[in-house]
Amino acid sequence: MEALLVLIALTAVFGVLVAPAMRRRRQRLQGAQGVARAIEPGTGYGFVPTEQLDVRLPGPDHEFTEALEETQRTQDWQPVARLLALTGDEWELRWQRVQSMAGAAAMELAQARALGAPESPARGKDGSGAAVSFSKEPGLRDASWLREWRTQQPGDAGGAQVYAQFLVWQAVSDTSSPDHRIILEEARTVCEEAARLAPDDPTPHITELFIARHLSYRRADFEELWATLRRKAPNHMGAHLAALPYWSEKGSGSRAEADAFAQTAAAHAPEGTLLPALPLFAVYEHLPEVNVVRGLYQSEEIEKAVEAAEYAVDQVEGDHPVRPHVLHLLICFLVRAERYGEAMEALRVVDGYVGAMPWADSGDPAAHYTAYRALAVSGWEATGGDRAQI
Repeated sequence: MEALLVLIALTAVFGVLVAPAMRRRRQRLQGAQGVARAIEPGTGYGFVPTEQLDVRLPGPDHEFTEALEETQRTQDWQPVARLLALTGDEWELRWQRVQSMAGAAAMELAQARALGAPESPARGKDGSGAAVSFSKEPGLRDASWLREWRTQQPGDAGGAQVYAQFLVWQAVSDTSSPDHRIILEEARTVCEEAARLAPDDPTPHITELFIARHLSYRRADFEELWATLRRKAPNHMGAHLAALPYWSEKGSGSRAEADAFAQTAAAHAPEGTLLPALPLFAVYEHLPEVNVVRGLYQSEEIEKAVEAAEYAVDQVEGDHPVRPHVLHLLICFLVRAERYGEAMEALRVVDGYVGAMPWADSGDPAAHYTAYRALAVSGWEATGGDRAQI
């Protein structure tokens, strides 16, 4: 028995330290070659260079990009406000745009602060000081357009929705901050206001799902919130993605509860929705920090989740606003499962954009995505694939 334990220990050490190091070295060499081929004009696959990847969006939304760039260039809130108003009751698209607007404002403010911009407290309608501050330096791009949007149009549901999500992004960007809970509480207040301004819109409730996780809502309170949201948008993929982490081990639940939530949603999903892909996100939530299981990504559980996600993206319209989120996660799993041809097909659809999991969970989304893209290219070519087949 002692000899067997020693053998197991040596095998584990090799699996955890030696074999991954050898694989990483081999992958780095292949990856560097793959990147070069992927972006080399005339001989590559037409992929976007790393430095040009858009970290704001999961996929193309040209109307959004034009409106946001005009707003950020002029610091005038009206282009994005008009776009959100025109989005109307396309709830999945509205959620995606609110997320991206808020994220862009958060990045803009962070960049201004990194440049040493002086801060002044933003004021709510009641005159109280907010937990998030903006600069008043003339000509500085620091997301002051969001503050002005809220100040000049306090009754605009779109402005309230974007600001609530912006506050959430501010709070979760530094969970060790003493203001973390204060900002989340303020975000919840703004969510309630946004819900009053547009009673049929599920977007504020989806933002509150983020708050619920980070404030550790009681089960009864979370379920009440979820029931409200389900009445308004029962098959909203973005809502399910926002709710899933609450049920996970990292949230207030367990792997079994997260799996049950995802499997139930997938099993009752009507045709034409992305909900069958939810189990793949549940798998991602509970991936081990260190993989010592050979062929984990080729296991039956993951294979079934991948197949269901591929089915989901195939049955919805190509311009479904949440479809790119599923494709990005599929790329990660397909590359790790060495299913390079399928990964290349997904890359062709979403390349150029990296504002999605799993890339957004890393410190450098563009670099993380590029590494997987390079592995897909090198793996595809090593297995006999060529550009004409993609």
